Amino acid sequence: MARRRLGFWSRFAVCLVKPPLIALTKRDWRGWEHIPAEGGVILAVNHVSHADPFTTAHYVYDSGRWPQFLGKESVFRIPLAGKILYWCRQIPVHRGTSDAVKALDAAVEAVRAGGAVVIYPEGTTTKEPELWPMRGKTGVARLALATGAPVIPIATWGPEKIFDPRTKKVRLMPKIPVSLWAGPPVDLSKWAGAEPSAAVLNEMTDAVMIRLRDLLAEIRGGQAPPIWSPAARNETAGPAGGDTATVEGTR
Repeated sequence: MARRRLGFWSRFAVCLVKPPLIALTKRDWRGWEHIPAEGGVILAVNHVSHADPFTTAHYVYDSGRWPQFLGKESVFRIPLAGKILYWCRQIPVHRGTSDAVKALDAAVEAVRAGGAVVIYPEGTTTKEPELWPMRGKTGVARLALATGAPVIPIATWGPEKIFDPRTKKVRLMPKIPVSLWAGPPVDLSKWAGAEPSAAVLNEMTDAVMIRLRDLLAEIRGGQAPPIWSPAARNETAGPAGGDTATVEGTR
């Protein structure tokens, strides 16, 4: 949904959140040209901090789109804030329950209605010790197969300076450097029209995570490490920049 069609609560949320973020962050934002101005799109973002949903929302909003996040259902149970999230068309995810599929259905509906759906393929903040992306879950692949919408990778770095998930330390200082860079759509044409088998979903997810990792390496400088797995720390995904990780099972 384009920004110009926002309702009262969405505009209220912008007025509440954006001014503090402008004061708190020094923004290095690039790649808006890769985010379509109209039409359904999937925005895949790496997750480095509990602060990055706010900076990502700021980035997507200023690109001209209204972000619709898939978020933990527990957040939607916070008094008043949870109601505002619903009114702002955010999408709750009921993890580990039979209702989890409802989140995918809602995301598919949002994309087909022309929305910009933001998804964290990792499903949680990365557990990689240096905050590089870890292996993703298959929700982004399922959403891409169901809608045919482009998947735009958006790498973020800097929100961990606001809240570091490793130390749990919060830093609220002015002008903290925050980078968000979008890249061209991930090339998923190889799987167009494929059945959502475990192999297909895992391969598509790998392609998205590798692109996010390499885009983050451009921000951070230096060479990206192999895709990391919290379930098998010694596994590697091959040489950086041209690998395909093996993701176990369907998720």
